[in-house]
Amino acid sequence: MLTRARRLSNSYPRQFWLLFWGMLVNASGGSMVWPFLTIYMRERLDVPLTTVALMLTANSLAGLVSGTVAGPVVDRFGRKWVMVLSLVTSSVVMLGMSRAESLTAFLALMLLAGAFQPLYRVGVDAMVADLIPPSDRPGAYALLRMIANLGVAIGPAVGGFVASVSYTIAFYVAATAHALFAGLLLVFARETLPRGKHGQAPRLGGYGRVLADRPFLAFCGAYALAGIAYSLMMVLLPVYAKENFAVPERAYGFIMATNAAMVVLLQYSTTRRTRRYSPFPVLAVGSAFYALGVGMVGLSASFFGFWLAMVTLTVGEMIMIPTSSALTANLAPADMRGRYMSVYALTWGVGFGIGPVIGGLLNDNLAPVAIWAFGGLVGGLASAVFIVLSRRIRLSTLPDSASNA
Repeated sequence: MLTRARRLSNSYPRQFWLLFWGMLVNASGGSMVWPFLTIYMRERLDVPLTTVALMLTANSLAGLVSGTVAGPVVDRFGRKWVMVLSLVTSSVVMLGMSRAESLTAFLALMLLAGAFQPLYRVGVDAMVADLIPPSDRPGAYALLRMIANLGVAIGPAVGGFVASVSYTIAFYVAATAHALFAGLLLVFARETLPRGKHGQAPRLGGYGRVLADRPFLAFCGAYALAGIAYSLMMVLLPVYAKENFAVPERAYGFIMATNAAMVVLLQYSTTRRTRRYSPFPVLAVGSAFYALGVGMVGLSASFFGFWLAMVTLTVGEMIMIPTSSALTANLAPADMRGRYMSVYALTWGVGFGIGPVIGGLLNDNLAPVAIWAFGGLVGGLASAVFIVLSRRIRLSTLPDSASNA
């Protein structure tokens, strides 16, 4: 066991492990708040669920706008400083939410958070692609997801109890965690931006080459559909379970903790198996698990039913996310990694921007259970699209990933 751990440690550079442990700190603090944010805003503002969902959509839209800039900025100015800026801003947002009392204040904070979050996500993904050779990238992304989800296992389980006593304390802890990770990067991380032949940084370019990459854009379209299904579970399940079946924050915290614990315990071994296969069929299977998990919520009426639905969704999550991250990194030329990762992040943002607001409208105007019927259909459609792509796109025709290292 110790020998395997030492071998794994030696497989990746020191800076990767800085990201690894820093992500634990960041995720533990941040996840004390985000799983309960829909409940917090609904109770503090006393507004319909559609309004709360629109706040989250505004956050996603700000992220979409910012994400178009994040890729070129990360490719031109580097990964480290934009990540630090994003984390410091997240800390400020958490402090602001602890004091906000009006819809306008919450909207401003959600927009600010959405505007700066893509810088962190794109920076981390690009830095990992810089540090790790193509053959090892699926495992590297899996390890980062594993440690982030260990933080998510700790955060909601503790946050559910803390939030039931004081949401203010939970916001303060989240703010501290973001600031601490920013400090670790500031002091210990080195810049990994690839330089040109004469040491110059790449020019600040646009997205023309990305938009001409048809296989990548087809992948993004299918991935956005999967993101819609996934977002319904992560954003609307806590308020759905509480309002319709009296599942309190404390109990829902353990549902989220199960999601995180599964990733911690099973993500790396799952990725070791899925990396043996072509990405598109793997993504089709993952999307099918999304569809099944989301659909199961509509057939459930108790804590156990919701817990089992989350277990099913998490299987799909473990299959989908490292596979998609590695596929994006391997498709991207070295001087375009930030932009490819930016479009990839935007794709996920589209899902989170569209899914919750449609779910909120279905809840308020049709029936709460309609959320989950819709989510199951969209997840199934994503799986079908990935199957079509697996037949039409041969990865042997794609750029040689090894040349991008």
